[in-house]
Amino acid sequence: MKASNSIGKFTDNTIQLTTTLFSKYVDKTNVSSWNSVIADFARSGDCVEALRAFSCMRKLSLRPDRSSFPCAIKSCSTLFDLRSGKQAHQQALLFGFESDLFVSSALIDMYSKCGEMRDARALFDEIPHRNVVSWTSMITGYVQNDNAHEALSLFKELLIEESENGGDGKGFIDSVAMVSVLSACSRLSGKGITEGVHGFVVKSGLVGELCVGNTLTDAYAKCGELGLSRKVFDEMAKKDTVSWNSLIVMYAQNGFSTEALEVFNGMLKNGDLSYNAVTLSAVLLACANSGALQMGKCIHDQVIKMGLEENVFVGTSLIDMYSKCGRVEMARKAFDHMKEKNVKSWTAMIAGYGMHGQAPKALEVFYEMFKVGIKPNYVTFISVLTACSHAGLLKEGWHWFNTMNHEFGVEPGVEHYACIVDLLGHAGHLNKAYDLIKGMKVRPDSVVWASLLSACRIHKNVELGEISARKLFEIDPSNYGYYVLLLNIYADAGRWRDVERMRMLMKNGGLVKPPGFSLVELKGKVHIFLVGDREHPEQVKIYKYLEKLTSKLQEFGYIPNMTSVLHDINEEEKEMTLRVHSEKLAVSFGILNSDPGTTIQVIKNLRVCGDCHTVIKLISKIVNREIVVRDSKQFHHFRNGLCSCGDYL
Repeated sequence: MKASNSIGKFTDNTIQLTTTLFSKYVDKTNVSSWNSVIADFARSGDCVEALRAFSCMRKLSLRPDRSSFPCAIKSCSTLFDLRSGKQAHQQALLFGFESDLFVSSALIDMYSKCGEMRDARALFDEIPHRNVVSWTSMITGYVQNDNAHEALSLFKELLIEESENGGDGKGFIDSVAMVSVLSACSRLSGKGITEGVHGFVVKSGLVGELCVGNTLTDAYAKCGELGLSRKVFDEMAKKDTVSWNSLIVMYAQNGFSTEALEVFNGMLKNGDLSYNAVTLSAVLLACANSGALQMGKCIHDQVIKMGLEENVFVGTSLIDMYSKCGRVEMARKAFDHMKEKNVKSWTAMIAGYGMHGQAPKALEVFYEMFKVGIKPNYVTFISVLTACSHAGLLKEGWHWFNTMNHEFGVEPGVEHYACIVDLLGHAGHLNKAYDLIKGMKVRPDSVVWASLLSACRIHKNVELGEISARKLFEIDPSNYGYYVLLLNIYADAGRWRDVERMRMLMKNGGLVKPPGFSLVELKGKVHIFLVGDREHPEQVKIYKYLEKLTSKLQEFGYIPNMTSVLHDINEEEKEMTLRVHSEKLAVSFGILNSDPGTTIQVIKNLRVCGDCHTVIKLISKIVNREIVVRDSKQFHHFRNGLCSCGDYL
């Protein structure tokens, strides 16, 4: 934090001007009048003027009283002006007001906001008789400085002290203190801690306080207890915009997009509340995660009406939404429209191009980013390396992986290693990828080992496949996909005993294949398809059209890619299974129910298989349509028989 000296830096001319204006309206020799001016400036947010008035008063040799210091010190806090804060502390000490509860609490707050927690705690410990403001200031200070454990420890001290004094803390602790304690809970993952504090809230009779309910909702959400968070929300007698925002954000950030949008609709029906930038950013996140493009466009319209298009947080959310809904060109328009961009905005645009297989454009944005002086961070480099990984740009990816720490001070993490392992593995450098994993400074996770295992399947490397599979079985023994990948590596190598052994392991372990599904949005309604789906109302039309397409595919020389079907089913089932994969059903339905020439967009929860990739390429040529498929890894833009990924699956 930049320390200035707001109290001592004003010139005699400034003082003369201020005192001339001041004397015109009030008695400049009256300390109470000066105190009123200082307080008015501080309350209106003009902290520099508040400190200027305090300085003028001292230049006139007036003796400050206990009311002179709190607002002056709070102004130092707002400005993060440690030097002026220390000067105010010295003067409070000089005039005998350091032990005053309001002055000392203001000083604790000032030192905390300036990151000087030792000074804040030393001052707190010297207060002979603390009140709730003193305790709250110190607890809040720990929360603001990311020391939630110490904040809760201090809360425990407060309860013990109250108990020793014959109280139970219920009448002593107010809603402001409770908000600080619950904020500490929200920074820890322990459900039990939040539940314990919740119990105290109920006993204290503070459960009806709006600010307490909002913070409690957030605390449970941060602990991953979505059900308890919703229960608190539903039981709140009063709700404001913050209440609704907390719930929408909770659902959106945890992948429950439908629930987030339902809560937003409930907020709109309330009528008495107005939504804000936080609301719209959260709703855009829900649209992004679910691929709800039409809803996202409606929210964009509201953003424009409210004049929030240039808001850095909303603008970044628009970039993310359009990118994840398959409209990277619209994402770029939102990006270009922003006058102010932060590191998250630039990173979102890089990630957008990367997930659409447009690595050269992603790198162009990256180069432009540090040309304008924005320093890339940890997440930026994940986006850059992911873009290189999706496009197979090994040289560029390797360069930035080795440069990120030396030039930008960003230590590679597990996500960066996973991208490089994927790049090396796809390129056939399996031993180099394995050596990189062995030399990692952080512990490799399942994504790293899964990248190597997938590469071993592509290049039929049994030895490294077994090594990576063993590691994955230790990390996540219930993941069906890892067993199937190793089974197929054995099958490709003709090791049928090992294939049977893997089948038995999967059977005895009760492992079940997660259902693959695809969804397509048409006219604001989402249609979901499973493999071999016969539940859709238009299933007869869909299968008839798919048969027609299959005949045309064969005219183009299409031969089913049997390697796309995992070896855990019988050979005779393979071709039939390929024909009714969920993405083929979704694409067929989309073509049947949309106007000629319009883009078909499908979302697949798993990776698109090689056979479906080939088929959809050919379909895009046959029907002369752009077909966009978002799978669990990236976007595939199929146009005129080609795919944006360059067949780099």
